[in-house]
Amino acid sequence: MKLEVTELGPIKRALKIEVPEEEVNRRFEQAYAELNRQVQIPGFRAGKAPLALLEKRYAKAVEEDVVRRLVPDYYDRAIRQTGIVPVLVEVPPLERVKIRRNAAFSFTATVEIKPKIELRDYRPPNPISLKPDKRTVSDEQIDQAIEALREQQAQLHPAPSGTALAAGDYATLDVEGFLDLVPLEGTKKEGQLYKVGSQTPILGIDVDEHLLNKKEGEFVEVSQPYPATHPDPRLAGKSVVFRMRVGSVKQKKLPPLDDEFAKDCGPYSSLAQLREKLRAEIERALKKDIEEAYKDTILKRLVETHHFEVPETLVERELTAMVRQLFEVRRRQKGRAGDFDDPVKRQEEIKRLQKEHLPEATRRVKVGLILEAISEKEGLTVQNEDVETEINRLSADLKLAPQEVRKLVEAGGEDSMDDLKGRILADKALDFVYRHAVIQG
Repeated sequence: MKLEVTELGPIKRALKIEVPEEEVNRRFEQAYAELNRQVQIPGFRAGKAPLALLEKRYAKAVEEDVVRRLVPDYYDRAIRQTGIVPVLVEVPPLERVKIRRNAAFSFTATVEIKPKIELRDYRPPNPISLKPDKRTVSDEQIDQAIEALREQQAQLHPAPSGTALAAGDYATLDVEGFLDLVPLEGTKKEGQLYKVGSQTPILGIDVDEHLLNKKEGEFVEVSQPYPATHPDPRLAGKSVVFRMRVGSVKQKKLPPLDDEFAKDCGPYSSLAQLREKLRAEIERALKKDIEEAYKDTILKRLVETHHFEVPETLVERELTAMVRQLFEVRRRQKGRAGDFDDPVKRQEEIKRLQKEHLPEATRRVKVGLILEAISEKEGLTVQNEDVETEINRLSADLKLAPQEVRKLVEAGGEDSMDDLKGRILADKALDFVYRHAVIQG
């Protein structure tokens, strides 16, 4: 095999590959031998048809078969010989490649490769330095957490007779809309529990200001005009009178802040023990948050200090995945599923999202390549126990059994498992840099 490598840019190479004449002839002989065993030609026993007859009938098909087998085989050999790690391979369309017996066969493959990254300071003697994050857990945060638990255990009790509704009170409402003094179908609601001051519309109308200072048994009427362009022809250009009756007034009662309250919250013998538990949980969450902030700073520094051309192919893949995920989120959101059913609108939105998220996609790819280079230099690897740990973490996040998560990963095939291992390896590289960073002060 003859091989010529031409640089087309920092991360592009052209591989001109020549297969020797004797190898071409050997592949043709194999192809015709296989064909002879498979075809049935009248007048000849299986495998005994003359080569000249086979060439006359099947020459083009055999040529295409030889090309299909030779190109990937010799491309793989060329990649191994050069040591190139491609991220994109472009070979000429097979139908345009010409091959014939008794002649060498040449083709050119264009590859985009991962850039060579000259790693900068990230470990001793020149580690990344970080400003100290001096956040701590305050007593006020513990108090807020306690109050949140009290809110969860609060109960609604009837307010004293004659209580006027105020912000924070609850009212049970009987509501019905009337159009020209006639009840409007679909607008009747009975026993609707409503928190005054929540600014939550009822049947599309704001009711807070109308309920303030009202008492049990009192009525409220709200006139709601609708524009002439309203999609419901019954309402277009008309006003609907909504009549509300305050059925009852309720007030939220918080449980006393004592040891009994702590016992109701879980396996705690006292309020002091509950506070200790909450402090430990909040401190654990804060520690994780501080660590994530440090790692975000590390990633920013790595991007700023490493300069290389990012392969467009990898950016396009990342951008495609990001846009696909955004559309998936929209489909899950109520009422958003059909926003872009129109192919033209969908394509316009895809282009807009691609333009908007291109910088982030580029940053992610650059970060991934840097962390990959660090993992290679430091000899970091992914073991089976690392995969199990990550699957268990995902199962906790997704609230699925570990075996279900594993099935989901394996259902995606080899690429899905490779992606999982790639994320684990990137996390290991980032952890390595973080462990060797220096926090000033």
